[in-house]
Order: sequence, then structure tokens, then C-alpha cells
Amino acid sequence: MRIGVVPSENADSSLVARIETLLAEETSTIDENARAVLDADSAVVVAVGKSAVTDLVRAGVSVPVLPVDAGAGLESVPAGSIEPAVETLLSNNWTTTERPLLSASVDGEHVADALFDATLVTSEPARISEYAVKAGGKPVAQFRADAVVTATPAGSRGYARDAGGPVVQPDSGVVSVVPVAPFAIHVDNWVLRGPVTLSVERDEDAVVLLADDREVCPVEPHEPVELACDDVFLVPAVSSERSFFEP
Repeated sequence: MRIGVVPSENADSSLVARIETLLAEETSTIDENARAVLDADSAVVVAVGKSAVTDLVRAGVSVPVLPVDAGAGLESVPAGSIEPAVETLLSNNWTTTERPLLSASVDGEHVADALFDATLVTSEPARISEYAVKAGGKPVAQFRADAVVTATPAGSRGYARDAGGPVVQPDSGVVSVVPVAPFAIHVDNWVLRGPVTLSVERDEDAVVLLADDREVCPVEPHEPVELACDDVFLVPAVSSERSFFEP
């Protein structure tokens, strides 16, 4: 079994070295370039740091990914538990859990996948726009805000939560939609079953789509942005130490 390792740019070098040592007798490929690791036909990949995880998603990963030191949302392996986690991985005695991927389409054209969240936001800081939300083709709300974020259960532990959204249970089949700094005092956030459609309702300031914090493309007024959980991200179940709901 070939094992790939993708360290993020700011990954702890001593942690990466420990992983290299644990894999010393295995066939492995270690590279910051996620596409290069996948092209080496890795059967499973260890991703060190959150940005390594999202780089793999953007590269179109389809094999299981073990997140290490990657923050909340994926029950990632903490640095202090890497040895038993890798030993279990090497034993091949593990199953996988599935995390939904958001597929983002703008005006019917697929533009990105996101593991954590997708956001519409003005391209200029400190500017607001007007957004509309639909679920299953039916109107949900329209509001003015700095941005609107749609989060998977994994992403509901991050930016969406910081914006006041709920933490969504894994395997629930829903996403959270959260206005960011809404202009009105009383604006709801929602837990919705997709597909969810977002749109910009006013031709004022330029708005862009972000997928996992990376800019994807501009979004024109009234151009539908459809977000649907059409695929999954596979995570090896090698540790039961960390709960999804741990802070």
C-alpha cells in the first residue's frame, strides 16, 4: 500500500519528520503538492494541517485522507496521538467514515468542491450586499449582510459557527446557512436540506464565491449559485479519542 503525505506550508516540521519515521519501511510519497501525491497512486493520504486537507479536495482526491493536526470538524488526529494512529493505518484494519462535499455550480456550471463551506462575499472589505436563499427551489429568505456562508457539518465547527451559526451533527444530511454581519437586527440562520441556491439581489458591489476560503469566481446579480452535497470525503477511522463536538 502506497501512502501519501501532504504537509501544509506551515506544518510542524518535527511532526512531519515523525510521520516520515513511522512510514520508513512503507512505500510513500511526501510532497506539499497535493496533485503530485495523488498522481503517485497513493492508496491513502495523510494530510498534515487544514490547508493540506483543502488542497487535496481541490486536487480531486478520491482516496481516504487521514487529517492530522487539522482542527475541528473532521476529528483530526492530534499531534500527540500520531504514532498509534499511523500504526492502525498501517495495519489496514480500519474502516472509513464519510464527510459530505459541497459541489458549487454557478449558473449551471460546476466551479468548485468544498469540504467545509462555500461563501458569497463582496470583493471589497467592509461592504455589504443583498442575498437571497432558496432550498429545494423554494424561497427561504432575503437579507443584506457582509456575506452568506453555507457550511457542511465539518464546516459548521468553523467560520459559520463564528458567525453565529449552529453546529450541525455529522451524517444529518443537512447544511447550515448563516448571514455574516447582517444589516438588520433580527436575521435568522437556517439548517436546510439541499440543494441550496444562493444569489446576489442587488447590482451594487462586486461579489465573489469562496470555496473553503479560496476565491473561485465572481458572481453576477441574480446568477444562481447552487450548492449540493453530491460527493463524499473519506476519512480512515483510526482513532476514537476525539469527539466531533469537542471544542
